Amino acid sequence: MKVTPQTLANAIRVLSVDAVQKANSGHPGAPMGMADIAEVLWRDYLQHNPNSPDWANRDRFVLSNGHGSMLIYALLHLTGYDLSIEDLKNFRQLGSKTAGHPEYGITPGVETTTGPLGQGFANAVGMALAERSMAAEFNQPDFPIVNHHTYVFVGDGCLMEGISHEAASLAGTQRLGKLIAFYDDNGISIDGQVQGWFADDTPKRFEAYGWQVIPNVDGHDREALTKAIELAQYETGKPSLICCKTVIGCGSPNQKGTADIHGKPLGDDEIAATRNALGWTAAPFEIPEDVQAAWDAREAGAEREATWQTLFEDYQAAHPDLAAAFLRRKTGALPEDWSETVGALTAELLSQEKPVATRKASELCLNVLGPRVPELLGGSADLTGSNNTKWKAAEMQSAEHPSGRYLYYGVREFGMTAIMNGMALYKGFIPFGGTFLVFMDYARNAVRLAALMKQKVVMVYTHDSIGLGEDGPTHQPIEHLASLRLMPNLNVWRPADALETAVAWQKSIENQGPSALVLTRQGLPPLGKEVARVKSIARGGYILDGCAEEPELILLATGSEVQLAIEAKALLLKSDARRQIQVVSMPSTEVFEQQEASYREQVLPSHVTARIAIEAGATGLWRQYVGLEGEVIGLDCFGESAPAKALFEHFGLTAESVVAVAERLLVRLGA
Repeated sequence: MKVTPQTLANAIRVLSVDAVQKANSGHPGAPMGMADIAEVLWRDYLQHNPNSPDWANRDRFVLSNGHGSMLIYALLHLTGYDLSIEDLKNFRQLGSKTAGHPEYGITPGVETTTGPLGQGFANAVGMALAERSMAAEFNQPDFPIVNHHTYVFVGDGCLMEGISHEAASLAGTQRLGKLIAFYDDNGISIDGQVQGWFADDTPKRFEAYGWQVIPNVDGHDREALTKAIELAQYETGKPSLICCKTVIGCGSPNQKGTADIHGKPLGDDEIAATRNALGWTAAPFEIPEDVQAAWDAREAGAEREATWQTLFEDYQAAHPDLAAAFLRRKTGALPEDWSETVGALTAELLSQEKPVATRKASELCLNVLGPRVPELLGGSADLTGSNNTKWKAAEMQSAEHPSGRYLYYGVREFGMTAIMNGMALYKGFIPFGGTFLVFMDYARNAVRLAALMKQKVVMVYTHDSIGLGEDGPTHQPIEHLASLRLMPNLNVWRPADALETAVAWQKSIENQGPSALVLTRQGLPPLGKEVARVKSIARGGYILDGCAEEPELILLATGSEVQLAIEAKALLLKSDARRQIQVVSMPSTEVFEQQEASYREQVLPSHVTARIAIEAGATGLWRQYVGLEGEVIGLDCFGESAPAKALFEHFGLTAESVVAVAERLLVRLGA
């Protein structure tokens, strides 16, 4: 067959059709509809190197409508990435590199895990922000070592999701001129024609956000697409949305333009008709050599990277310190003086003599960390003063000041978290962002994807319990801690004082995955000034206040409730000084579970069945530590609106209540 741009686009179509048919599962419609757009972008504009998927100055490409995963798998295979035809044949099979939706870390060339619609779009905003920040920090006259675009494909579903509004609005405000989105405007979603549920004027919507909009582009016309991309690249002061009118399932004679082709195989008869309509004579999964050669981007990619490498070597000679910092940041290595930073952090928080809210302790940590760890890039969802997420010298990032390291995200919890994921994926930053713990619900799916991708993102959640008081049950988290702890790969820290907060920050920065810091509004007294306590805290759970002999009762608590356990022990000993009571602080159950069995047995001896866990939240998960015979003091109901002290008394979260439960438990167990 003659090699033309149409033939090259058809290679994407047939590979997508064949893989979905073989798997008997998948979404062929989007890859078939967007094949022409992808052919123009990937062959004429995308700056990448299949031999080096992690090349620092590559363009980022995100398929936000990730159900169309065969589009990116076909592109990666055709252009020469380490993705074989056998991998395509194993589409959606156990252990393959071609999962049902694109997964970061599984498939070379996939920049982020997508599928939950709209999040890839927000990730792309984060990548574009990161590119601009790195360019502002590292580029020097004649040395544009950071100079590339972020491209993202989005569908109707992505733009229906609320996260797209959050991310697009912020991207327009930030004037991210190197962000280019392609909207696959095919008018179809799973339920059919979208007019009945998606009648937005999308071009006007994005114009209102401050985007350049290029409307009514024929997504199957190569010349029109070329002109649109050129216009988008020329506009450097605004992100660009290219609205591409396409036909879902383009190439299928009988199913194109219908919802039938969105999410199921075409079937043998329609595949035969499609191959005939496309003039494609090769067998399934067979790409003619001349078509494969026309797609192969390895040689051009190697030349592109070699040219950049020469520029970077000259940059190293002229700016050796900047070059070393750039390489360190891209590899994820911490600063060489990290141990000294940890020492300064510990010393600063140990110096706190008076009660301090752990949210305030977190700010004290950031005052140490911010100036010393340049990859920290923080922000808050319109709660900066409440979350205490801004260190003293932090400057706001904006279009006018792209090197600022603090982002005012506005009231966009979900968008903020997905944007932070994009920054982390970009490499070179440790993003953190704050909101109230109760509003984690808004962001939960992005927290989940951070955990799924094991990205180093730090979520700062303040106002961690009924201790926030008068704002009432709408703002008082109950189930949220348990919910976070159920999430794989996420380390959750609920520190009990300033020093535990310092260790939580230290371990979060050292962690190779996401962390959540759950912090109080109310002041908490220091629990001990011993430097040696730092190592114990770092193990996630430790004996804060031991006993002379074998314990007969263990009081286990986190956060503000650790003080209740200490007070309860004092009251119990006052009535009977012979009691052997061990107080355990458990700032991170996840980190504690990573410790060796002998250490965990030391902290929570298995023969001691008289155990009480105390936490101002849902009680269920604490059963793994207290067993069926122990007790849990917490809340399995929503809160109330009242001052914090009154609420703790109302819900039985007092030292006296702990004592009463302990005395009943000891009698019941005969201890």
